[in-house]
Amino acid sequence: MGIMEIIGIAGSVSLLAGWRLYLSIFATGLAMRMEAIPLPDHLQSLDVLANPWVMGLAAVAAVAEFFADKVMWLDSAWDAIHTFVRPIGGALLALAIIDPADPATQVVAFLLGGGAALTAHAGKAGARGVVNASPEPVSNIAVSSVEDVATVGLLYLAYEYPYAAGAIALVLLAFVVWLIWLARKLVRGFFGRRKKPEPPPG
Repeated sequence: MGIMEIIGIAGSVSLLAGWRLYLSIFATGLAMRMEAIPLPDHLQSLDVLANPWVMGLAAVAAVAEFFADKVMWLDSAWDAIHTFVRPIGGALLALAIIDPADPATQVVAFLLGGGAALTAHAGKAGARGVVNASPEPVSNIAVSSVEDVATVGLLYLAYEYPYAAGAIALVLLAFVVWLIWLARKLVRGFFGRRKKPEPPPG
């Protein structure tokens, strides 16, 4: 496996950890135990994710996140708490994927993995704040469910097709940047409408 494929996998996993850290850990460990994801020798350091204790803790946290993310405003509080957790988790996942024999590459992977997870987290939290402004809860549940399905599906694609992992990471990054831009635009438009026009002089 070439360095570009490895970086692509690390980038994809880190970005997805910014959406669903615990689901990313659990889904990866479960797929490894079921041998649905045939990891190459280079990625055997990820075997720790298939540890029953790690999977158990990740499953409990993933279930808690699943329900918390479906409740209006509770999801934003959950995101606020995980502003520091998800970037660190994404950085550690990226660190596990990169060759441990190259310390310089590992430092770069740790920094970029944390940055990717933080970017994805910011896009998710910003978009969810806009969705929460809607008076009905259906859109919140729909968006959260799409994130659940997308996380599992994209994780599978990244591991099963490592040559496409780089493209998946780029698409995810572009989507996250678009989410951040859209959330910023909607928030500015919302507060702009709330400002009362100044009366004409005279």
